[in-house]
Amino acid sequence: MFKHSIFLRIYAGLVILVALVAVFGYLLVQIINYQRAQEYRESLTDGVSYIISEGIARQPNEQQKKDWISDAADLLELPIYYVDASKVELSRAEKKRIEARKAAVRYDAEHSTAYIIIGLKDDAKHLLYIKVDKIGERQMKALPIFILDYLVYYPGQEKEYLAKIQSNFSYPIQIQKVQDLPLDSEQIGRLRLDHSIILYRDNASVRGTTISIVSPMPSSPSEVLVLGPVPLFNWMPFQLAAGITLLSLFVLSLGVYGLLVPMQRRLREVNYALHRMKSGDMTLRLPIDGTDEMASLASNYNSMSDHIQRLIEAQRELMRAVSHELRTPVARIRFAMEMLADEDDYDYRIQQVEMIDKDIEALNTLIDEIMTYAKLEQGAPSLDFEKIILSDVLDQVVVETAALKTQKDIQLKAPPAELMVDAERRYLHRVVQNLVGNAVRYCNQTVIVSGGVDEQGLAYVQVEDDGQGIAEEDRQRIFEAFSRLDDSRTRESGGYGLGLSIVNRIAYWFGGTIHVDESPTLGGARFTMSWPAERFNQSKKKGILTKDDIDV
Repeated sequence: MFKHSIFLRIYAGLVILVALVAVFGYLLVQIINYQRAQEYRESLTDGVSYIISEGIARQPNEQQKKDWISDAADLLELPIYYVDASKVELSRAEKKRIEARKAAVRYDAEHSTAYIIIGLKDDAKHLLYIKVDKIGERQMKALPIFILDYLVYYPGQEKEYLAKIQSNFSYPIQIQKVQDLPLDSEQIGRLRLDHSIILYRDNASVRGTTISIVSPMPSSPSEVLVLGPVPLFNWMPFQLAAGITLLSLFVLSLGVYGLLVPMQRRLREVNYALHRMKSGDMTLRLPIDGTDEMASLASNYNSMSDHIQRLIEAQRELMRAVSHELRTPVARIRFAMEMLADEDDYDYRIQQVEMIDKDIEALNTLIDEIMTYAKLEQGAPSLDFEKIILSDVLDQVVVETAALKTQKDIQLKAPPAELMVDAERRYLHRVVQNLVGNAVRYCNQTVIVSGGVDEQGLAYVQVEDDGQGIAEEDRQRIFEAFSRLDDSRTRESGGYGLGLSIVNRIAYWFGGTIHVDESPTLGGARFTMSWPAERFNQSKKKGILTKDDIDV
């Protein structure tokens, strides 16, 4: 049932789509955060790498450079390697950063270790290679020492040179008065002891938590060097969350649109077909793709179009046939009336009255046939299905036909007396009556009537005769209204070409079929009507469906 419902497929598609968008959003956040984290690491190391490069460049010879690097490694408690540049393979992006006197950072997520590569000023043959496997207060408090070491060469001009190197730092570095900072007495005491302090600030704005490193200025006890505030890395900032949310909603809307477009297209086809039908064009048929509700709608529309077209054609044919069939008895009646006006012979007048009576009876019979056919053709009749004994209906028709003294041998092969089938008795009687009457007209001598239930659970009635039979190419046409294969024989026998059409429509409303072939025993025509021996359930009497009968 799931695969037959377009709405369930849409709901399931939405669930899958939401899951896919969630996975997509998660992966996108991870990818973006990986790039953001890399940029964050590089921004934190750019200023320090510049200061370290300047400090090494001030050393007069290579040995002093190595000693300076060793002192820096002890200060940071991190291994620093002075390596040959030719032994380090750099990517294009890393080369550009080093040429711009910025740090290249390689991060090993598995071991949570960063490798910082720093280019040296005026020394393209060597690189600094720093392995950072921990970041603590020791490392953070060492950063101001490198900056103060840089500023010691510019006494009295510290603020000017800080402004010059500010562009290399992603966070502010400045010299401030101690009293301008929100410090408590303990922190001020530590500064007076030449200890650096770290300030944490939890900001409710988008900046989040920040860190500032405050270090005393050796040349001025009232001033301190302040690095920061440095914002901690935020894995989900507002801008990123808003962007990912909007992008996910956009992707979700595209997915929903993709799910609804096929249904919208098929509804547009139905709407176009209905407009064509409204304009009188009944030739358009909808393609039936799949087995869902839209396919069912297309199938029902096609069936409705076929039925309406058949009704229109039947109405036209009915009008033509009725006008033709009515003219003959009416003309005979008019002629007989004229004869009566001019005839004085009593016996002859009685004869003409009898002929007029027969023509009126023929008109009544024709009108009854036309009304029955029209009632069955226009729409579902009121069918009162009930359990009936099949042999009783067959026996009743055989007895009624024999009473007409047709001089034909009508044989009944009755089914078991206890065999019961679901049927509308009045219409089933009409079917057997029409088939037997048709067989009597065209047989030579023998007609066999039988019935029963086959292996597929289908009830059937069967009438066969020993006449000339019906050619195979005419076996479908005989069920059309007013269809005659032999007009002269039909007129002699009093037929109007509606009997088999009525049988065909009754079979349709019974949910069965009617077909004709050759009788294997008599050699003539054999008509067989079959229909379900049991209705779906008793609630379907009178053609009423319940909600349990509808596949939802």
